[in-house]
Amino acid sequence: MPPTQHQVTAKPRPDKILQLDGISPESVEAHWALYEGYVKKYNEIQERLAGADRGAANQIFSDYRGLREMLTFAIGGIKNHEVYFDNLGPGGGSPSDGLGGHIEASFGDVDTMLTELRAGGMAARGWAWLAWDWDWQRLDVYIGDAQNTFPVWNVTPIIALDVYEHSYIRDFSTARPKYIDAFVANLDWQAINGRFGMIEAFLQQMGG
Repeated sequence: MPPTQHQVTAKPRPDKILQLDGISPESVEAHWALYEGYVKKYNEIQERLAGADRGAANQIFSDYRGLREMLTFAIGGIKNHEVYFDNLGPGGGSPSDGLGGHIEASFGDVDTMLTELRAGGMAARGWAWLAWDWDWQRLDVYIGDAQNTFPVWNVTPIIALDVYEHSYIRDFSTARPKYIDAFVANLDWQAINGRFGMIEAFLQQMGG
């Protein structure tokens, strides 16, 4: 008997991401449609998995292997974009005391962290993240070349930077550095602080 089929729903598009400086509403709308496409594909793959032949599964080629692999790609496409859009907005701001303290402990200061994130965005083919490592209790920058490559176990993304060309080609052509500068300028630190605040609350609960 196959496992219970799981379905997801795209989150409502926040108005704040249509009010960015330098990143056009048209670009954001096209980008948001890609996110909705990942949600649709995830649900489609789940439906196909229900009827997949588990007895024929093998590591070289099988329908089951292909579906499971593509499921991870769709999951990455959903979750990466949800963090990406959430951490953008016209509000500006700065890191909270708690997040700022961990940034200083891990990087020295905020500017150094942003320099590292920019470099990660230039080095990656798909994504760069600032993420919290639960095992080592520190922040670091990680990169990914696709939605499902280079996962690091037991880390939680705090900032997600999409550097696929679809995220900037309409507004910046091939000038990725200018797009990354615009991304940094549009970081919504209230949302980012809120995300890290959940980590802080758990750490306090655990006495960390």
